[in-house]
Amino acid sequence: MSRPITCALVLAVATALTGYAHPVHAAKPHAKKSTSTRQEAPMAATAYSGPFAAPSPLPMHYPQFDKIKDSDFAPAFDAGMAIQLREIEAIANNPAPPTFENTIVAMEKTGQVLNRATSVFFNLVATDKNPAREKLETEYAPKFSAHADAIALNPKLFARIKALYEQRDQLGLDPVDRRLLEKRYQDFVRAGAALDETQKARIRAINTELAQLNTRFDQNVLAEVNASAVVVDDRAQLAGLRDEQIAAAEEAAKARNLPGKYVIALVNTTGQPVLAQLEDRALRQRIHEASVARGSRGNQWDNTGVIAQVLKLRAERARLLGYDTYANYVLADETARNQDNVNAMLRQLAPKAVANARREGADLQAMIDAEQNAKGQPSFTLQPWDWAYYSEKVRKAKFSFDESQLKPYFEMRNVLENGVFYAANRLYGLTFKERTDLPKYHPDTWTYEVFDRDGKPLAIFIWDPYARASKRGGAWMNTYVAQNKLLGEQPVVANHLNIPKPAPGKPTLLTWDEVTTAFHEFGHALHGFFQDVRYPYFSMNVPRDFVEYPSQVNEMWADWPEVLAHYAKHYQTGEPMPKALLDKVIAASKFNQGFATTEYLEAAMLDQRWHQLPLEQIPDGKDVMAFEAQALKADGFDYAPVPPRYRTPYFSHIMGGYAAGYYAYIWSEVLAANTSKWIRDHGGLTRENGDQVRAKVLAPGGEIAPDRLFPNLAGYEPAIEPLLEQRGLDSH
Repeated sequence: MSRPITCALVLAVATALTGYAHPVHAAKPHAKKSTSTRQEAPMAATAYSGPFAAPSPLPMHYPQFDKIKDSDFAPAFDAGMAIQLREIEAIANNPAPPTFENTIVAMEKTGQVLNRATSVFFNLVATDKNPAREKLETEYAPKFSAHADAIALNPKLFARIKALYEQRDQLGLDPVDRRLLEKRYQDFVRAGAALDETQKARIRAINTELAQLNTRFDQNVLAEVNASAVVVDDRAQLAGLRDEQIAAAEEAAKARNLPGKYVIALVNTTGQPVLAQLEDRALRQRIHEASVARGSRGNQWDNTGVIAQVLKLRAERARLLGYDTYANYVLADETARNQDNVNAMLRQLAPKAVANARREGADLQAMIDAEQNAKGQPSFTLQPWDWAYYSEKVRKAKFSFDESQLKPYFEMRNVLENGVFYAANRLYGLTFKERTDLPKYHPDTWTYEVFDRDGKPLAIFIWDPYARASKRGGAWMNTYVAQNKLLGEQPVVANHLNIPKPAPGKPTLLTWDEVTTAFHEFGHALHGFFQDVRYPYFSMNVPRDFVEYPSQVNEMWADWPEVLAHYAKHYQTGEPMPKALLDKVIAASKFNQGFATTEYLEAAMLDQRWHQLPLEQIPDGKDVMAFEAQALKADGFDYAPVPPRYRTPYFSHIMGGYAAGYYAYIWSEVLAANTSKWIRDHGGLTRENGDQVRAKVLAPGGEIAPDRLFPNLAGYEPAIEPLLEQRGLDSH
């Protein structure tokens, strides 16, 4: 089935000890408590006594959402930054010679108040933004940037780290400690610690401006999604939608004080889910055009100027740090290593994907011609707003089923508990118990305690499935508490989707893509559950082009026959999905993959085009959309019916942790496809396979170089052929 390239990671505040954001799920500084006995570091003495002054008393330090007010955040931020700076100054000015313990480990124990406050705040900003939180986000973005720089560019602290790094061969460190020292040194250098004072001052100014621009971009994207919702006057135009969808559109209109009308809300991708159902071609066109115009309409939320400024500042910072482009700066710290390697892979895939998309488009055009001829009407040329609608018709003709036949078998809670959780139980031995006693940050969430294969508590999991105006688009996982042995922490993690909420009393029935997205995001959660790392730094701290690997592997269980049969049951009768329909679902797994791969590669290669530009060649805001068009054409994407999954002004991934890194999905999918093949070759859904994947891929976190994890599991290097076969790109 089509891969859900929707996931994004929450990276809202720069890592306080490095000056740039690590590829982790939690929006938090790498800043922790002093020991596993949960004592605060001595320098933490302060007058601050708010809700973040001490760890939450709830299980696994699950946040006390019912006791946290928006007014609590600013005092916690201010106190937390002050406390951490005192802790860092104590380390930097320690009269004793630097040692691994008094410098590197000591850094791991700093900043607890700030960590607790920012982890909750930025997760709430992403899931339930309100005016107070938006104001705080804007106000504190430059302050957090300055705070990160104050640590990363502290010359005395860097001198101690550098001294240890230069004598690392003589320190007798074990592999994990040595890797932590080397990574810390590299992070400080990449943050600008080795620059002169004039250059450091410019780095600080750039970081501050980027923090402000990134916040502005995100706020514009959310505002434009809401402002671009399509208002429909006549119910007849909604033919094709189910009654509950129409009722939800009517409720959305009432919420906007538009009685008697209907509102079609947008999601953040270019493609809009309702286009697969709406019979009214003119309405489909309106919705598509509203979607692709977001952020470039010349209104107060236009993002083209913001994008141009960000790109120029990123390129300037990369040059200060010794790189010719921002892409090469980013990729030097990824498994890809440089932009040439990324380009080689993407350019190998793009022609095959576009060729497949054109073949799929020809099938859709034939369907259109036949349908119009039967009506005695002139045909029309396939357009982007037609693709999803006629794709469903072709799917039905080829495989004798359509999405509407599947949805009654995919009730949301059943998919989660008897599908996603069931696969985790069979593979890893996990069990789940809903915790209705724990507070919620929003009523539309569910909380579960997760128990390990030995029955002991392992983690807490939050499920937040529904779209809402206060929630950013896409799907993602984040972390409230990250596992590490130094501090004795256990994980508290959350999955977020953007499923349209049905009208009151109606069931939540998922599309197949929403089902696979649920499995995908839970793969990230499993990565968080199974971390078994010594230091906070290494928890979920893997390169961006690796981090999607565990989630993509977990997608394989969505249509695994045993798992699918366990959860694909009719929401009214409980009857299992007929085997004939199950077989069709599996047979259709490569259907529309030309489209899915092409729209993704367009966005991935557009991201690279932007970030591979030298500083002098970056266009001004007025030329952003023209450059986008030229870049897509230059890379062979001249097939109009398939636009990029994200256009530049609402490409939120590349304004956050995926800048020059959106290629990561397909890069890590090579690993995932190889791992799926390895699992199949070794017996499929078995505890033995689960234990191997857990121990060799998921548990190490950042403690082992990520390019060694798959070979450690399989005993050989990954090949591209399983990916080509999985996406149907190998047969033409």
